[in-house]
Amino acid sequence: MYPPDYSSLYNSVYRADDEMYVNTHIYGVNAYGNPLFHLYRKTDSGLFDAYAESVDAVWRTARPLQE
Repeated sequence: MYPPDYSSLYNSVYRADDEMYVNTHIYGVNAYGNPLFHLYRKTDSGLFDAYAESVDAVWRTARPLQE
């Protein structure tokens, strides 16, 4: 196992309209052992919006791939 400074912790987020799957990744746990959340947007400022805002913030920093 790599020390924490060599590892990236992240979530895989898949969104379609008002539904979202969030696959969390826990350090040291195999992919099949990590939780998968199926979220629905039911209210403003809930967990769905928190993940959506996070993805949007990262997306805004995207740059074209340089060849």
